[in-house]
Amino acid sequence: MEKDQGLPKPYLIIPDIPGAEVYVHLPKKIVVIEYFAIADGTKNIFTEEEGVKELGKQKILAPSKLSYMNLFINAVLQPKENYEVKQGMICLKTEDVPICGATVVLQMFIV
Repeated sequence: MEKDQGLPKPYLIIPDIPGAEVYVHLPKKIVVIEYFAIADGTKNIFTEEEGVKELGKQKILAPSKLSYMNLFINAVLQPKENYEVKQGMICLKTEDVPICGATVVLQMFIV
């Protein structure tokens, strides 16, 4: 295979074009807070007190303070219609409850 086949070399820097503006967008800082609990097989409401104690104090923030949130039960992302989050509480709207030992993880994002 030949090294140089007459192709132009790629630009390694942004070329200086008179009159052109270059915009640089820096990523926003995002804070991610997670709540972890283990289901007991009987409840459809989870509070801060039921969070995994070994991970420290568990917080469930009010949705008005969040930019976005995700709820995972047994590593499966739940649709928004299946739950409601309030300050300090997650309430599942489904008829069934998570099985005993299922993980409940609420990801909360603040931009």
